[in-house]
Amino acid sequence: MEKPYLVVEWNDTETSAVGWLCVYNYVKGSSGGGTRMHPTVTREEVIRLARAMAWKYKATESSTMGGCKAGIAYDYKAPDAQAVLRRFLYAIAPYVYNGVSIGSDLGTNYGYMLTVFEEMGFVLPQTPAMRRDESIQKNIADFDHLMTLSYDGFLINDMITGYGVGFSADEAWKFKGGAAGAKVVIQGFGCVGASCAYLMDKLGYKVVGISDANLLVQCDEGLDIKSLVANRKPFGEMDREKFDPKWKVRPNTDWLDVPCDILIPAALEDVINKNNAEQVKASLIVEAANIPISAEGEEIIQKRGIDVVVDFVANLGAVRYYDAVVFGHVAAEVDKAVDDVEMICRKNTRNLFAEAKKQGRHQRPVAFEMFMPDTQDFPEIS
Repeated sequence: MEKPYLVVEWNDTETSAVGWLCVYNYVKGSSGGGTRMHPTVTREEVIRLARAMAWKYKATESSTMGGCKAGIAYDYKAPDAQAVLRRFLYAIAPYVYNGVSIGSDLGTNYGYMLTVFEEMGFVLPQTPAMRRDESIQKNIADFDHLMTLSYDGFLINDMITGYGVGFSADEAWKFKGGAAGAKVVIQGFGCVGASCAYLMDKLGYKVVGISDANLLVQCDEGLDIKSLVANRKPFGEMDREKFDPKWKVRPNTDWLDVPCDILIPAALEDVINKNNAEQVKASLIVEAANIPISAEGEEIIQKRGIDVVVDFVANLGAVRYYDAVVFGHVAAEVDKAVDDVEMICRKNTRNLFAEAKKQGRHQRPVAFEMFMPDTQDFPEIS
């Protein structure tokens, strides 16, 4: 599948905001992906993200979803950001009502999106066939209840992707024969970065550096992750006033300068690129963010022999969680949902690294072959 099935552009009538919806492919009339809001969002980025979602759904072993993505070029911190998001959702409502399962991503909040969907007259985006299926309706109600529950102090929807990344990182590091207590640097401290840091610390790794939108904090002996998470501000920002005086505070652009074994980019796309890929000190990159390595950066990473757990393998937690619960593959229980995400992330990572080693190739081209989508259905119209 070299081209997206559908790309729609929206222009806000009250601000300068521009948005796009891209459906890369449908499976059984359905397509899923998140909505991001950031001033740097572009049409091309949304298409790239939708493409990654198509591969991600294949990696989740889903037989019911293709990949899509939405993006809005606007400041998610602006006072009217929610109003902009609401107008965008109303604009794409016909697609959402007929099976384009849009969720949240960087700069958007799923709870608020659910509120807008309720205004539109439905609980979750779903196909007409799903609305007629009583078992799926029960599963959706169970899923809604799960969304209110916590695990390790995080709401499940706020931790499930970050934990999947952590499980993938742990599996890859063990496959490589890495030593215990490896050093980790995480770029980004939103829900994914924060929960991933928490799990890596819980698994015995030493998180030595974290950057957010404002700064980089570093401690070679390991940061106090529980304190950082407990004092996290809105929009994924750390509270500098609660830092240990021994910690080193640096500009957030210095995140590649911190020596580490495992590097986890968990924020924007293309943060590792031709200008800085030579600075990467880790032997393993785990892509918590979508497409965090540019094409030019990827060439350098591969030439340097740095292993990568690609995004659609590492960060599929929320996708798998939704798909498994709503379609009845996993019981609607927090522990079982987390165990299921751990299973799929570890299995895919292990199989990817084993196949790449067998072929003597880098993980990314092997992953694109292993998880290539093979279905292009059509939307189901009510």
